[in-house]
Amino acid sequence: MRIYLGSDHAGFQLKSHLISKLNELGHDVVDCGAHTYAPDDDYPPFITDTARRTVADPGSFGIVIGGSGNGEAMAANKVRGARAALVWNIETARLAREHNDANIISIGARQHTLFEAAHLVDAFLSTSFSHDPKHARRIQMLDEAIPTPPTTN
Repeated sequence: MRIYLGSDHAGFQLKSHLISKLNELGHDVVDCGAHTYAPDDDYPPFITDTARRTVADPGSFGIVIGGSGNGEAMAANKVRGARAALVWNIETARLAREHNDANIISIGARQHTLFEAAHLVDAFLSTSFSHDPKHARRIQMLDEAIPTPPTTN
């Protein structure tokens, strides 16, 4: 499975750890940056690139990482088609997929050990969307709430 990852300086170590673990498991991993540790970098470019690439590649998943994961989830959700969920335990990771068909997981690197974060990712990636009609209906409502940008010539 293809997995896109993006982080700023706060998530840099965790992103590197997850890339190694996901590669070991045979996933096709794409690092969307930051590619070097820079303590003053800003997360939005890395996160929105991760979200755009995830959305443009059906069947793929994204992982966005920051200090808390809050801003990263917000930034990813600015991309039409992105459904990024901030997760903080195994249950929220599973429910993000099962109920919300999330295609991006957001993790706060300062909130979890490397071991805990890897388990959150595993729970997220190993859970399928339930296809329950009420959840599908709600996802459609969310998709319709975001207007399609006008085309320009």
